Amino acid sequence: MTTPSPLLPAFARSELAFARGEGARLFTADGTSYLDFAAGIAVNSLGHCHPHLVAALKAQAETLWHVSNMYRIPEQEKLGARLVEATFADYAFFTNSGAEALEASIKMARKYHAAKGAPERYRLITFEGAFHGRTLATIAAGGQAKYLEGFGPKVDGFDQVPFADHEAVRAAIGPHTAGILIEPLQGEGGIRPVPPQCLRGLRALCDEHGLLLIFDEVQTGVGRTGKLFAHEWANVTPDIMAIAKGIGGGFPIGACLSTKEAGIGMTAGTHGTTFGGNPLACAVGNAVLDVVLAPGFLDHVNDVAGYAKQKLAALKDRHPQVIEAVRGEGLMMGLKVIPPVGDVVQALRKQHLLTVGAGDNTVRLLPPLVITRGDVDEALVSLENACREFETARASSTKGEAA
Repeated sequence: MTTPSPLLPAFARSELAFARGEGARLFTADGTSYLDFAAGIAVNSLGHCHPHLVAALKAQAETLWHVSNMYRIPEQEKLGARLVEATFADYAFFTNSGAEALEASIKMARKYHAAKGAPERYRLITFEGAFHGRTLATIAAGGQAKYLEGFGPKVDGFDQVPFADHEAVRAAIGPHTAGILIEPLQGEGGIRPVPPQCLRGLRALCDEHGLLLIFDEVQTGVGRTGKLFAHEWANVTPDIMAIAKGIGGGFPIGACLSTKEAGIGMTAGTHGTTFGGNPLACAVGNAVLDVVLAPGFLDHVNDVAGYAKQKLAALKDRHPQVIEAVRGEGLMMGLKVIPPVGDVVQALRKQHLLTVGAGDNTVRLLPPLVITRGDVDEALVSLENACREFETARASSTKGEAA
């Protein structure tokens, strides 16, 4: 008899359980190896048990874990300074997760206008297919019915428009609009990049109407697309940006980054966190930046990503009955498939390749940024085998129907 789980059944978990990880691989207790092209949903940016991250965490764990934000935290100040130096931002506020970083961003946008004498400007324009987190505010911002159902009235303050529709954005701007919130490349929505000209157009609209431009780079940031942050491809800067996932390399940490102007309303006592930016998290965040900002690292990401894109395009051409499109930027890749996405993810898991499902019937490929061309070749073997299985099954089904 199976022992009832003490865990809230909020996840449709696989029966897989892993005992350890190394680089781009995970191992079960019996030593079975899986190539990890999920990376904890784009979290394990440097793979599993990266030596530099392990050393940083061990060293910090032996000195100081937590003091709260009542006191100065040197590792936090160091990480904040490095993020400010590497980005558009003047300020950093540290959180435990991407959803918390988005909550801080939403509050900051509202507080900015209140501090300017316009508290009625509290609404944000968001986009269909978006995913910004699982809090009450962020599910309202994302607007997806499957996440909103059963949780009472939708939190007010979000006006959703079609994906990358500039005229719809313009029409949605009104006297209560505070800003625009967008992922430069939708992850949960199906690995859909926002065209650079659209991001530039949003910047222009915000400048024209006195709005704040907020980027959600929780999944796209910290080298995932081949730039430190995805918006750099469009040569556009936001006023506020939420980050998380990759900045901790597997340790929970997020941040809300902003310009000095956008942060004018966030004075002492307006927002807070008990655990956010604690010494352990910031020690690991600094270790991640040591690697990602090192000369040549992003060149490596772009080299492997270019190689993978070519291989995936050829795979699509060989299997048009399984793969409809290849999407993405850098090592944030997606395969829009024809069979149900869950079936494809499961078939790849049987091939010992771990992937992640997404909207628009898309399989996400989110490997650690340290993968090699050899890892890509290994993944392609699994993808090829899975495609052939679906084609064989389809041919058998068609033959059966004809009989």
